[in-house]
Amino acid sequence: MAKLKRVLVYLFLSIISFVSIFPFLWMIISSTNPSVEVTKGRLLPGNYFMENLRKLMDSTELLQALYNSAVIAIVTTVLALVIASLAGYGFEIFRSKTRDVVFNILLLSMMIPFAALMVPLYRFFANVSRFAPMMGINSVSAVILPTVTTAFLIFFFRQSTKMFPRDMLEAGRIDGLSEIGIFFKIFMPTMKTTYAAAGIITFMSSWNNYLWPLIVLQTPEKKTMPLLISTLGAGYAPDYGVIMTSIVIATLPTALVFFLLQKHFVAGMTGSVK
Repeated sequence: MAKLKRVLVYLFLSIISFVSIFPFLWMIISSTNPSVEVTKGRLLPGNYFMENLRKLMDSTELLQALYNSAVIAIVTTVLALVIASLAGYGFEIFRSKTRDVVFNILLLSMMIPFAALMVPLYRFFANVSRFAPMMGINSVSAVILPTVTTAFLIFFFRQSTKMFPRDMLEAGRIDGLSEIGIFFKIFMPTMKTTYAAAGIITFMSSWNNYLWPLIVLQTPEKKTMPLLISTLGAGYAPDYGVIMTSIVIATLPTALVFFLLQKHFVAGMTGSVK
């Protein structure tokens, strides 16, 4: 009976795993076939990948879009990790009468949908464009600044800081370190798993961001990968082989980041401190 139960469990898990991974397999297989075969639902790999890639590079600014997405995602991730961790550290370590009130207001801001903020944000950056074009509409700064950190990230770092050993703080203060020194020399190295988890979440969110870049980026040379992919499917006769090839290329950076930091991600999400 125990063996039968184990077989059923493994069978169930295998089916769920296949269902979960099938869209990715189909995406990769479709990128190796021409558009006609993709529309027919062909599930066997072909030898058309290089041709799809050539068409993609001839018809779009693929390298420029990859560069734009990489710059936005990397800068956003670095700034978000520093700012959110500083805020989360401060909310947990330093006590005041208004601390919890401010933090609760911050959490309430998570209830505001981004769609409600788009018009005010656009008007703000449109006004900024008048005296600082490098930070206004159609600039990388306009994409990064509204998403540089979130209430969720601050909450995530504050909850993780609860696991941080307080005796390490006292040891640092006894050694004469300033609070900033304690943060950068003790807190950050100790909480590397938390930074890894937050980094993966932020990088993926920034890399896949579509709506706000669609609104604020107005010239082809500024487009990111999600915007480039959306333009490929907007024609009267989209080439699905080329579209799938672009999606595969757009997926590779996020997959690489996740697999490189996978172990730290699991530890960070479970609140481990090493």
